[in-house]
Amino acid sequence: MRSVVASSLLVSQCCAPSLAQEVQELPPITVTTSPAKSAKTSKPTAKPAQAASASGVPLQGAAKALEFAPVDDLDPRGVQIGVAQSASEGVVTATELAARPVYRTGELLESVPGLIVTQHSGEGKANQYFLRGFNLDHGTDLAITMDGMPVNMRTHGHGQGYADTNFIIPEIVRGIAFRKGPYFASEGDFASAGAIHLDVFDRPQPNFAKVEIGEFGHRRAVAATSAPMGLGGTMMVAGEIARFDGPWEEPDDLLRLNGIARYSNGSYENGFALTAMAYSGRWNSTDQIPFYAVASGDLNRFGAIDPTDGGVSHRYSLSARWHATDAGSATRINAYLVKSDLTLFNNFTYFLNDPLNGDQFEQADDRVLAGSSASKTYYSTLAGGMQSATTVGIDTRYDDIEVGLFNTKERNRLSTVREDSVSEASAGVFVENTLRWTDWLRTTVGLRGDLYHVDVANDRAANSGDETDSILSPKAGLVLGPWADTELYLNAGTGFHSNDARGTVTTIDPVTLDPVDTAPLLVRSKGAEVGLRTQPTRAITSTLSAFILDFNSEILFVGDAGTTEASRPSRRIGAEFTLQAQLLRWLFLDLDAAYTRARFTDHLPEGRRIPGAVEGVVTAGLSFQDVWGGFYGGINVRYFGPRPLIEDNSVRSQSSTPMSARLGYAFGPGLAMQVDAYNLFDETASQIDYFYESRFPSGAAPVEGIHFHPLEPRSFRLAVTKQW
Repeated sequence: MRSVVASSLLVSQCCAPSLAQEVQELPPITVTTSPAKSAKTSKPTAKPAQAASASGVPLQGAAKALEFAPVDDLDPRGVQIGVAQSASEGVVTATELAARPVYRTGELLESVPGLIVTQHSGEGKANQYFLRGFNLDHGTDLAITMDGMPVNMRTHGHGQGYADTNFIIPEIVRGIAFRKGPYFASEGDFASAGAIHLDVFDRPQPNFAKVEIGEFGHRRAVAATSAPMGLGGTMMVAGEIARFDGPWEEPDDLLRLNGIARYSNGSYENGFALTAMAYSGRWNSTDQIPFYAVASGDLNRFGAIDPTDGGVSHRYSLSARWHATDAGSATRINAYLVKSDLTLFNNFTYFLNDPLNGDQFEQADDRVLAGSSASKTYYSTLAGGMQSATTVGIDTRYDDIEVGLFNTKERNRLSTVREDSVSEASAGVFVENTLRWTDWLRTTVGLRGDLYHVDVANDRAANSGDETDSILSPKAGLVLGPWADTELYLNAGTGFHSNDARGTVTTIDPVTLDPVDTAPLLVRSKGAEVGLRTQPTRAITSTLSAFILDFNSEILFVGDAGTTEASRPSRRIGAEFTLQAQLLRWLFLDLDAAYTRARFTDHLPEGRRIPGAVEGVVTAGLSFQDVWGGFYGGINVRYFGPRPLIEDNSVRSQSSTPMSARLGYAFGPGLAMQVDAYNLFDETASQIDYFYESRFPSGAAPVEGIHFHPLEPRSFRLAVTKQW
């Protein structure tokens, strides 16, 4: 549950001298004030109080700053009046993240208002994301970064923009900065629906070890510690091991290993950090299954048709961060090197294409990517006392990719559909200026330019070649206020997403050998938004926004192929509402609601609905802390509304409303125990639904129908945490 811990609390982990700097340090959120001059707001400075630790247990005693002055306030979304560029951007702190029960690592991102995270097969692969009327598949149009490194993989074997977060250890995440819409010059590929930026602590506060056990074979251990090391720096190390089977007839047999080591020197504002991460995962998958087989009694709701589905994944990275800040400027430089691979076996149509061997296929992706980002913000005071912040920046990235698709049986290759060697390089430059004209008027204008080049080598000459494309993306924003602790935001801009490099040069279908049209490398998006942010009291913060977002070409997930493809132009019109309130000293309310109308903008006979486009989303929660001598916890409910599954809207998914809860007790200095409950009322629902044709069992006639992955039944997990 995303805890709403209000102004009376302090987070010692998010070490920054002011809110503005905290927002700035979850890149690439850029604030509008210099370090020497804070934004003018009507909100008084909050006083330090007790904090929660990175491991989720309330700290004993007063919170302590780690590097320099303590954070003035815990709830950055509530104090962005005078700072934020839009109503739909914000920051989620470590304390808020630690307060929410997460069934899987990716659900950490559901702290972003309006975002839904699900899974349609084994726990080792990337999650499925839904936001602002998009079925984002595994990350398309939702840019995710971790410690300055892109998580989205372009030209990926399982889908464009594939974003696997299983390498993240939730307890050491320092915070999440999020933005929505194509209005920000520092955001590039995949960021049209939104952008999410995560970072880890330079050091845990305090050190901790945590052990979890639960139903369905859940076992997990995680620990983090730090110590001084060389030249005034600090070495932080953390590790995680997790096992999970799930409720499936064919157990997931998941094994996940994570490790991180970070050497840091100085502060987030002025200092550097070197980080190494390693992740390994293996699992079996119970993929989506046909409803017609469950209804006929041929298949259990938690059964699997192909028990050999599953995968193996690895990710290793080195990254560096250097930040320098003075009264007149702020410099941010990040560089990274990532080695990742994925071998994935799926069977979505069972015996439709090959009644003898079945339709299992292997998707293989092996790559090395390297890149960097650098920006410098210049702060100045112009004539008449106007404050100006101008940021110039550059992003570079290069991917060396080996990607393949193979027909398989029981994980053994039968034939090759296609194999490609791909080189994909890109560079983006941007400039953005925020000008505070008066106490009640500020503007932001920006321009971004991106250049892409891809080179694809396939064994078929007709599907080989190279392509170059470029795009300019202007941005603008206007903020009026604050009046009565309320600001009005107006934003507009253009953005883009890249398509799979293979699709830009492919002229012959590798299966049917029919001619096919190539896809553009870069596809433009256009968006606008109007919003309000208000804080009538220190205990209440609320936002309301309405948006429109157009795409020249939609990227859709094709259920029977297990891939994404470029599709028709689209438009989304929607609204979002958020409310965070401190009801009592110990009780907090959190409410988010969103609704989006998504349509294709052309008028084809099959219809205009976008399959899988999420319409209504509501999340609500109550959390409490320090009750009756040490109890803490809360309850959270998530409504995931029905969605059209085909273009004419004649087939729709069902909604789901699972509820989760937590109850914990802090026994004294450094020791706590908690119980988390998931799907508390044991709702029978789907995590995700698709509509396509399949054949089961072999020899039967093909059937077109709904295919689903069920929501896991009620389960409980016990966690014990020791801090020192």
